Amino acid sequence: MPLTTGLVETTGTPSMRGIESSHVPRPTDPKTSQPIRPAHEFEVCLEPDSYTEEKLFENYQRNVHKERPYEISSSGFKRFLCSGLGQHDQLVDGTSQRLGSYHQCYRLDGRLVAMGVDVQDWYFGKLSALREISLAIEGGYKYYYMGFYIHSCIKMRYKNQFQPSYLLDPETYSWNLLDEDHLARLSARKYVSMSMERYFHLPPNKVTNIKELSRSIDTGDQQLIDQLDQYQKDHRSLTNRMSSAWAASMPGLMSSNNVLTVIPLGKWKVELGNKRLFHLEDLQGWTKWNINDPDSPKRAIAELAAALGPELVERFAISFR
Repeated sequence: MPLTTGLVETTGTPSMRGIESSHVPRPTDPKTSQPIRPAHEFEVCLEPDSYTEEKLFENYQRNVHKERPYEISSSGFKRFLCSGLGQHDQLVDGTSQRLGSYHQCYRLDGRLVAMGVDVQDWYFGKLSALREISLAIEGGYKYYYMGFYIHSCIKMRYKNQFQPSYLLDPETYSWNLLDEDHLARLSARKYVSMSMERYFHLPPNKVTNIKELSRSIDTGDQQLIDQLDQYQKDHRSLTNRMSSAWAASMPGLMSSNNVLTVIPLGKWKVELGNKRLFHLEDLQGWTKWNINDPDSPKRAIAELAAALGPELVERFAISFR
């Protein structure tokens, strides 16, 4: 499940570039009145999410993920950690904010020792998260997105220690506070939807889950069947609304009018069988599909184009797999 952390507002926006300690006053030597140089230089900086030999995390993949040497490659690195989205700045309320995909690199005495959370010999996740939270606050961003949270994965447990954090409900796509009650429910059962938990008044520590509810339905529990029907009716409109990026008012998207004006959707390349490329307008039914219909394939494709923008639409093809 996706996990996000709320940030406390702060004044001022220190630079996000260069050496982390560059704006921190250093103690001086009382004898020489000169700044005391540290025994080691520790740098944290943002770099474009491009591949370099220095970044290839062979040791991490071999020791942590137990990959064999022939499974570790530059192409795998690029596929996993290089988005190709590029980087640029935009003005938000008079403040310049970075957009795009970056690598946060940690260097000790000029040597790259970590990138993101991977580091040789130490568990760096908490320090990395703290630095990224600081980076988000300095840049004036409201939220820090921590990626997916799998409660049964011990390596991800450190994420729930940052508060306040919110977990996405897989049924209604609403954010729920990841508090002690929520954590207890995640420990008690494999599938947790807080909207369902509240609707059916499920206790936090009991192993009752949706599968057990389903088994009750199979035995003909009419009261429970009626409850589930009502739940689906109550949440269907919300789910339909939130499943649409435009209806959910997702920030940064092009509007539907802009997409139709700027992007020739019908000319977007699509890969179909044996890696042959066609245009979307070649698909049967393309002209009949309505971009305003939430259930239309054209609507889903247009929303994807709205998120990618005209440059990436022109560079990439859609693949149905």
